[in-house]
Amino acid sequence: MSWGGPAFVIAIVGLSIAGWMFTTWVRARHGYPIENEWGGTVHRTDPHADRKIALLTDDNAKLSAQITRLEERVSVLERIATDANGRAAQLAEQIDRLR
Repeated sequence: MSWGGPAFVIAIVGLSIAGWMFTTWVRARHGYPIENEWGGTVHRTDPHADRKIALLTDDNAKLSAQITRLEERVSVLERIATDANGRAAQLAEQIDRLR
């Protein structure tokens, strides 16, 4: 193969185009914006995106409320556990004093 021949130039151009097509395919597959021929970007659009966002927002609100309720329950249980230990110690002390 001649380094300065037309076959070499065509091979370089072909490899460049194949590389560009591969990177564009990878970017499109993973949702990255793609540049069009005028330098602008084309973004992937999902027709159901607004519906998905609304559902996720509702789920997020429900889970946040559930977390708040669980945190309140845990704090009550902690208070009961610490108060019960304190009362048990006081009760044991009072019993010892009565003996």
